[in-house]
Amino acid sequence: MELATSRLKSAGLRITQPRLAILAVLSRRDQPTSIEQIHEEVGASNCDLVTVYRCMAAFEEIGLVRRAFFHNGTALYEMDLGRPARYHVVCKSTNRVEELDAATAEELRRSIDAVEAKLLARGYRNVGHIVEFFGVAPSAGRTASAAAAR
Repeated sequence: MELATSRLKSAGLRITQPRLAILAVLSRRDQPTSIEQIHEEVGASNCDLVTVYRCMAAFEEIGLVRRAFFHNGTALYEMDLGRPARYHVVCKSTNRVEELDAATAEELRRSIDAVEAKLLARGYRNVGHIVEFFGVAPSAGRTASAAAAR
């Protein structure tokens, strides 16, 4: 939380109770989360939904959170405190989200870094990316087969 509040201050953003509550929710989450889930956990009596949307937009602008889009169109967010980006695969059958293993994520990171370097060399600025993978998990196929056999 100290690093996050330091980032807010250095970006010229005030430290408010709603911002602290939103950051607390994000810091407890192991997986990306939606604005609606954040709002639910913070509580409507502590912060309205519009404030959560505005805070998340401000946090994304200063690089405090990163956004991921999943197949149902919902934007999910996670803290970005200088750690390498995490990449996920989403089961199309169950909507279960799994983080890619470290070796695969590192290989993907190297490829993305190479592409971003080429774009920067061509004159692009503020280059970013969003990468998500979708498929039907092996366990989802077994579950569906078992259910059909009954």
